[in-house]
Amino acid sequence: MTADAVPLDRRQRRRQETIEEVLDIAVEIMTSHGVAGLSIGEIARRMGIRPPSLYVYFPSKEAIYDAVFLRGARGILEHMQAHTANLQLESRSLAEVLLDVGRAMTRWSVEHPAYTQMLFWRPVPGFVPSDEAYAPALALVELSVESFRAMQQHGLIRADADLDEVLRDWTVLTAGVVSQQMSNAPDHSFDEGPFTTRLPTLVAMFCDHYGAASSSTSSSSTSTKGTRNERKR
Repeated sequence: MTADAVPLDRRQRRRQETIEEVLDIAVEIMTSHGVAGLSIGEIARRMGIRPPSLYVYFPSKEAIYDAVFLRGARGILEHMQAHTANLQLESRSLAEVLLDVGRAMTRWSVEHPAYTQMLFWRPVPGFVPSDEAYAPALALVELSVESFRAMQQHGLIRADADLDEVLRDWTVLTAGVVSQQMSNAPDHSFDEGPFTTRLPTLVAMFCDHYGAASSSTSSSSTSTKGTRNERKR
């Protein structure tokens, strides 16, 4: 707790606990039935209360979606902040670094399907996250840009590469793997999925295009090792 934080009284704590319970149940429903399967009535039924009682905490279903978006955006931001805090760029190839980052990102996404749908797809027609909910998502983009900039400064990414393009193509790669896995192999784990296990090869292709000359050589070696390991499975 920070020095400026004000402790919640019992009533406030109970209200916050109920809000978290609503969101927990909403995520459970969305995980089992998809984002479109969420309903105020089902949340209330699982909580053992009448639907109008939920409007004390959330004025609409869209407000619940917004709170879920915020929770998911904060979750993946904190996850990636912790993962990229020690990237160890020295004495490592671009492929090694990006494979670590890519696995961290895609594993979290595959293992949190409800949040992933809200963050990376558009499953709710007309829904637009509030500025507060979207702020962690913007912070995640900035974190990614900073990470790629550090890789470029360490000579892993080509000096002439446009970092906006690097980020765009990296997003296409990772989001594509996640989307294919969730759409076509939702019952497979990250470690055994037919799409997530292709990350080593896909990352090597990415590195062949954007990596510096020395890093590209290392990435090809990593790709070969990754392919051999996949064949052994």
